[in-house]
Amino acid sequence: MLLTLWLYAISEGIGSARHLARLCERDNVYRWICGGLSMNHHTLAEFRTGHGDKLDELMTQLLATLMHQGLVTLRQVSQDGVRVRASAGAGSFRRRATLNKCLKEAKARVRELSRQLESDPGAENKREQAAKERAARERQERLTRALAELDELEKQDKAKEPKKKSTRSKKQTTKTNEKKKAKKKERRVSTTDPEARVMKMGDGGWRPSFNLQFAQDTKENFIVGVGVTNVGSDKSQMLPMCAQVLARTGVRPREWLVDGGFVKLAAIHEMEAKGTRVYAPVPKPRDEEDDPYARKPKDTDETWRWRRRMKTESAKRKYRQRGAHAELVNADLRAWRGLQQLPVRGESKVRTVGLWMALTYNLLKWTKLVPMPA
Repeated sequence: MLLTLWLYAISEGIGSARHLARLCERDNVYRWICGGLSMNHHTLAEFRTGHGDKLDELMTQLLATLMHQGLVTLRQVSQDGVRVRASAGAGSFRRRATLNKCLKEAKARVRELSRQLESDPGAENKREQAAKERAARERQERLTRALAELDELEKQDKAKEPKKKSTRSKKQTTKTNEKKKAKKKERRVSTTDPEARVMKMGDGGWRPSFNLQFAQDTKENFIVGVGVTNVGSDKSQMLPMCAQVLARTGVRPREWLVDGGFVKLAAIHEMEAKGTRVYAPVPKPRDEEDDPYARKPKDTDETWRWRRRMKTESAKRKYRQRGAHAELVNADLRAWRGLQQLPVRGESKVRTVGLWMALTYNLLKWTKLVPMPA
C-alpha cells in the first residue's frame, strides 16, 4: 500500500511526505489507496528512504520483464547527468573553526536537554523535551559528519598539490602558489547536508546540489540505470553506470552515447576493450591546426578507434540521437515528477529518491506501451 501511494504521488509530481499525508486525509484517490487506514508523514518519509535495496531489486525485476517483452534491448544506451538542488541552503556552509564551535555548542545543548528531560516529571512536557533533545542530537550528528567530510576534502586537496607542482618550473610554481594562497578560500561544508556540494547549475548559478545519473535504453527510452554523486563533473560516471546496467540485466550494451562531459580516455579505453562502442564528441584541440581525429601520444588502440569512428558521418548521426533520449528523460523527471529540488539529505537517500523516480517513469511508460489486463 505504501509503495502504491508513493508511486502514484510521484506520478503526480508530489515529493513531500507532509503533503502526501494531507492528501491521504482529504483526496478520494489517496483515501481509496489507503483503504481507510490513517497515515502520517513520519511513516511515509521513513518508508520512502528506508527500503533502497528493495527498490533496487524491484527495478531489476521490472527491467527483466521489459527485456522479456522486447521493450528493452540494450543495443544502445544513452547516459546523462542532471544536477538537482540539495535540501540545504547556501548559507549552511561553514569553515572548520565555525564547525568546531557549532559542534561544541550542540554537545552542550544535548547535555542540557538530557538533564531537563530526566528531571521533569510532566508527561506532556516530557514529550516536548524529548523532541527537542532528538533534534539537538540530530544536529550534533550532522556536525560530526560535516567535520568528517571536511577532513576528506582537505585530504583530496593535499593529494592534488604535488601533481600540480610537478608540471611547472620551480620559479613558476612559487609565483603561482603565492597567487593561489592569496585567493584560496578555506574549504566549507554544509551543516544541513554534509554530503551536498556547491555545483554550477544550468542557469549559470552556483547552488548546493547532487549530480544524479540516469541511463536509458534508446529503443523505448526506459531507464536502465540510476546513480548519484556529489561531484559536479561527469568524467568518472560512465564506467560505474555501465557496470550497473550489466549487473542488473546480464547484458553488456553494444553502444553507449554520452556528451563531452563524460570524455575520459581511460574510461573510453575500458569500455571499448570490453566490447561497448562509445559515441562521444572528440574534444577540440588547443591548437586549431591539430587534427582532433589523428592519433595522440596518450591514445591506446581502443581510444584511437573511438577517434576514427567519431570522424565518420554515421557515428555523428548516432551521437545526435543522444539529446532526444537523455534530455527527454531529464525534462520529464524535472517537469512532472518533482525533481526540481531533493526532499531528502545524504547521498544514499538521494539515490533512493532517484530509484523512485525511475520506477515511476518506467511504470508509466510501460502502461502506455503494453495494455494492462482488465
